[in-house]
Amino acid sequence: MHSAAQNNLRWFKACRLEEVPKDGGVCVKLGAQQIAVFRFSRRDQWYATQNLCPHKQQMVLSRGLIGESAGEPKVACPFHKKTFSLETGGCLSDPEVFSIRTYPVKTEEGFVLLGLEEETLADVCP
Repeated sequence: MHSAAQNNLRWFKACRLEEVPKDGGVCVKLGAQQIAVFRFSRRDQWYATQNLCPHKQQMVLSRGLIGESAGEPKVACPFHKKTFSLETGGCLSDPEVFSIRTYPVKTEEGFVLLGLEEETLADVCP
C-alpha cells in the first residue's frame, strides 16, 4: 500500500486475535457494514474482505474455506464455492463474477485492526 493511501486510513479495532479461528474467519460489524476477517495461520497473515458474496448476495464469506491457488491466498464461498483472492478481491473461479472489496489489516496489542479510507467511513461508521 502506498504511504499516501495509508495517510487516508483510519484504523478500527475489529476483534481480539483469539476470536478468529486459525485458518478461518469471523464476521465483524462496523456500523451497518459486515466485514469478514481471516486468520491464515499457515501463512502467518491476516486478511479482511466484504462479507457479502456477490454471486448470490449472501453475507457468508466469513464462513468460507481459505486456502491457496497457485500461491495466491483465497476464500471460497461456503455455499456455491466461488473463490476470491484475499489480496486483490478478484474472482478466481469465474472472472465474470464481481470482485469483492478488501481492507488493510494489521495486528496490534492483541487486537485485529481494519484500515478504512476516510472517504468510505460514512458507509461504514455513521
